[in-house]
Amino acid sequence: MPNRLAHESSPYLRQHAANPVQWYPWGEEALALARQEGRPILLSIGYSACHWCHVMAHESFEDEATAQVMNRHFINIKVDREERPDLDHIYQSAHQLLMRRAGGWPLTMFLTPDQVPFFGGTYFPPEPRHGLPAFTDLLERVAAFLAQHPEQIADQNSAMVAALEGMVAREGAVRLDGAPLQRALRQLEHSFDAQHGGFGGAPKFPHTTDLSLLLRAGIPPATDPQPLAMVHQSLRAMATGGLYDQLGGGFFRYSVDERWLIPHFEKMLYDNGPLLALYADAWAATAEPLFRATAEGVAEWMVREMEGEGGGFFATQDADSEGEEGRFYLWRPAEAQALLTPEQWAVVSAHYGLDGAANFEGRWHLYEAQPLTQVATALALPLEQVTQLRDSARAVLFAARAARPAPGRDEKRITSWNGLAIYGLAVAGRRLGRPDLIAAAERALDFIRHHLLANGRLLAVYKDGLARLPGYLDDYAFLLAGLLALLEARWRDVDLSLALTLADTLLLHFEDEAGGGFYFTADDHETLIHRPKPLADESMPAGNGVAATALLRLAHLTGDLHYQEAAERTLLTALPLLGEHAYAHGAILLALGEWLAGTETIILRGSEAESAPWRARLAEGFHPHRLVVTIPPQVVELPGLLAERQPSAAGVVAYRCVAGRCEPPVTDLAALLAALAADGGSAPPAGG
Repeated sequence: MPNRLAHESSPYLRQHAANPVQWYPWGEEALALARQEGRPILLSIGYSACHWCHVMAHESFEDEATAQVMNRHFINIKVDREERPDLDHIYQSAHQLLMRRAGGWPLTMFLTPDQVPFFGGTYFPPEPRHGLPAFTDLLERVAAFLAQHPEQIADQNSAMVAALEGMVAREGAVRLDGAPLQRALRQLEHSFDAQHGGFGGAPKFPHTTDLSLLLRAGIPPATDPQPLAMVHQSLRAMATGGLYDQLGGGFFRYSVDERWLIPHFEKMLYDNGPLLALYADAWAATAEPLFRATAEGVAEWMVREMEGEGGGFFATQDADSEGEEGRFYLWRPAEAQALLTPEQWAVVSAHYGLDGAANFEGRWHLYEAQPLTQVATALALPLEQVTQLRDSARAVLFAARAARPAPGRDEKRITSWNGLAIYGLAVAGRRLGRPDLIAAAERALDFIRHHLLANGRLLAVYKDGLARLPGYLDDYAFLLAGLLALLEARWRDVDLSLALTLADTLLLHFEDEAGGGFYFTADDHETLIHRPKPLADESMPAGNGVAATALLRLAHLTGDLHYQEAAERTLLTALPLLGEHAYAHGAILLALGEWLAGTETIILRGSEAESAPWRARLAEGFHPHRLVVTIPPQVVELPGLLAERQPSAAGVVAYRCVAGRCEPPVTDLAALLAALAADGGSAPPAGG
């Protein structure tokens, strides 16, 4: 019989609806039952695309004998971390405190009836393996220990609650400076993998905010070439390796090896949105064709495979298909060769490594084993012809792969993740001259506006026609950043109005006015054992950092100092943490760089046709602290400083403010470009 997850909208929870485990969703029914019966809670947190979540489900949660032990001793609660990142934040932090190591998914935590964790772990096998106990043995031992040592557990729980509260940073610095940026750059250089790109060893993650930080530190007038060299090597290695889907576009979540060859085969919207923006920025900074092609591949995958009806983007594609990890993406050489002409095969087999040894469980995952220039030389063919053969062969292989059983797709539309996608698409659309990508960002924003916004407040998740769960910090911060990027790409009055609403809600319901920064949950959110204020990047950039950057930009755009003051308080709160692990706070450091540089704003008033040459020239190069907004002349009601930026009967007029000063309006493009050149092209880069 189905358990209580059968009526949930989350695909992850529904995957467990037929388990013999008496699962409950997180809610008052389960929590009240635990209190009434004095029974501990077994809390299991995961998500639908998680490979090891599937493994533990098959091994343990589908097993009758294991389920009997779970049902006898515990109130079992299953949580989708994508729906409830608030719970995931709390219990991942608790795992770190209890086990002295990072958690992950699946997360397995044991709580007393008052929701306080006293023991935990991640994946547990059905029998002892790799130093881990058998899951059923662990269940029995945990239940017995709790029954025999209630006083010890109570003392530990009091210490746990105090320790969680101690993790909430309070404003402690008195002035902001560039020292944390320089410290982070040194730390990143120290951890850089000079052989393969990226940072550290296996498993290797993209570290998008760190690479964004290095990109900003490496652009002129910077004199140190190392930051830009690290970015270039890392982005090239990621795009040519197996982390990137060479046929269908889009990045997988991480590489299991240090060479970027074999990924963990799930694709997450929250990774691809920021990576799309990063590659578009890198194209603008370096004019490297690979970076443009990669950005376009990511965007096209996003629109082709992840966009839902009516706009907005789905959450994830699964790592598994047909019960095997990565099966959808893998090849055997004979299978590929049978689909291609001899000329195509000669190119593709060398280029994608199909002429070498198998690299994943007896099959081949495609990566750039040899660059096309090398293949062209070996085949004595012109590079243009080899490129055409590669592209035509790729289309054939992509079509054949599309006929396979596809990985599962989690069709939740998550507000925060869509905010990251909107940001990436808006940045890429503007930098690459792709109005279709700007239109996709606009569709996603309109979907959120129509389905996930009620009375000025965001909801977090949409699935099966139902929007639910109050919005979190990331929903507001990421969507605000996306809105500002979209306003740069094209103007709509309603979007500025929504940006102001989101910013005001952040200040009203999320800000810690006494201690600085923003809590992850609103002041009217469900009461939990802890109210986090995350400042470090985790699987996504820290909402506090993204909020601070967006608020600084909005302050410079509108002249509202309340936004700037809130951003500054956030940075002052974070500054004492930027010591030993400065690089782990990339989003905060990007905000600090924005504050140090001072946002350069250029407001153009003019028609779309008249302002097009101005926008094109201002978009040349990479100016990360420049905010260019074009407002049509018919727009008359504008807030704050924007009300003073009036159109001109003479045509396009530009209003420029930089480094705390506003210049006289300019109606001549050459004069504006001369002023920019006199200031070195833009505001100084982060860390400069």
